[in-house]
Formats: sequence, structure tokens, C-alpha cells
Amino acid sequence: MRSSVALTAEAVREIERENAAIAHGLKRQDPELLDRLIETYQHRLMRYLMFLTSKREVAEDLFQEVWIRVLRRGSQYNGKARFDTWIFTIARNLVIDLSRKRTMASLDEMREAGEDERPFEIAEDGPSPLDQFQFRENAAEVAAILATLEPSYREVLTLRFHEEMSLDEIATVTRAPLSTVKSRLYRGLAALKPQLLRVRSERHALEARQGGVRS
Repeated sequence: MRSSVALTAEAVREIERENAAIAHGLKRQDPELLDRLIETYQHRLMRYLMFLTSKREVAEDLFQEVWIRVLRRGSQYNGKARFDTWIFTIARNLVIDLSRKRTMASLDEMREAGEDERPFEIAEDGPSPLDQFQFRENAAEVAAILATLEPSYREVLTLRFHEEMSLDEIATVTRAPLSTVKSRLYRGLAALKPQLLRVRSERHALEARQGGVRS
């Protein structure tokens, strides 16, 4: 995972060099490069698709299609944006296309009634709200709750806290204004928090009962 700490100038230059090398390799359709990219991003990409679709078989099919698109359209990647931002955008567009074919609402349409575009100022750095709930120690609980949220909220939370993308990068992937990204992130956290507290309270109560039985 990427660090939430601001990148140094040297780190930024290294990322730019890496992006340029990927762009050059994709233009040449370098098979070894594609293998390395799949190995590097397969887990993150599959996780993102799972959160968007909630169905493993669908996610696996879309996962394959993403890399087919990368192979066919690699020349379109110019290296100016992060490569992960580019492939996550491809993945999201495929999910939307599939949803439309199945006459389902798109991610952009699956929004809570009354959602507005009022901006919410959320810190870019430092411990995230999910970190305060020991996110990594309870990833399974968080994942289960995320699956119940509105797709647009689930997507932004996944990109922010699983993929550690900046709000600007999330706006690029989702093609949404920054104010909308902030709104969805705020509302998603507001929906997540009470459910997470409830699940943990139930778990602690169960552990306490089991401890009493053993004693």
C-alpha cells in the first residue's frame, strides 16, 4: 500500500520514471511488462472489482477483460497519470458498461436520495477515520459492511482506504467533481461507522459469553 505521508520530490520523480517506462513498454506491447503489471496489480484490481460487483464470477470475468483492454489500448496510456489510476478507470468503465447491459443503474445513478454536492473537508494525510477503528486488524468485518453500502459510497471508501488514492485520483477514476468525491466519502463513513460499532459490540458480547462458559 502507498504511504499516506506526502511523497518526497525524489519519490515523485521515481513514480514519473516508472510511469514513463510502463507507457513505453505498452506501446511496444511488451509481454514481459504485461506479466509484471498483472503480478503487481492483480490483488488490488480484483479486490476493487469484487467490491463494485459483489460477485466473484463477475469480478473474475471483468478482471480478464481489463487486461485485454490494457493489451489492446496500451498505446493510449501516456504515463502522465499513475498507471493504477488508469487501470482502475478502465475497470470502473467495464462495470458501468455491464450494469447498463443488464438494465441496472450505473454507479453514478446509485446514489442516496438527496445527496448533494456540498464539499466536506477531509484530511489528506495522517491517520484515516478507518484507521481509528483498527481497520487493518478487522478487515473482514469492514469488507462485509462495505458490501452493504451504496455502490458509489463503497467505491470511494475502497479507493481511499484500500488503495490509498488521493481525493484527486479518486475524482479521476470516478470522473466525478472533487466536491462529489468528498461528499460520498463523508456519507460513506457516516453509514459505515454505526454498523462497524454494532458488529464489534456483538462480537465482544459473544466473546464475553464464551469466556464465561469456559470459566
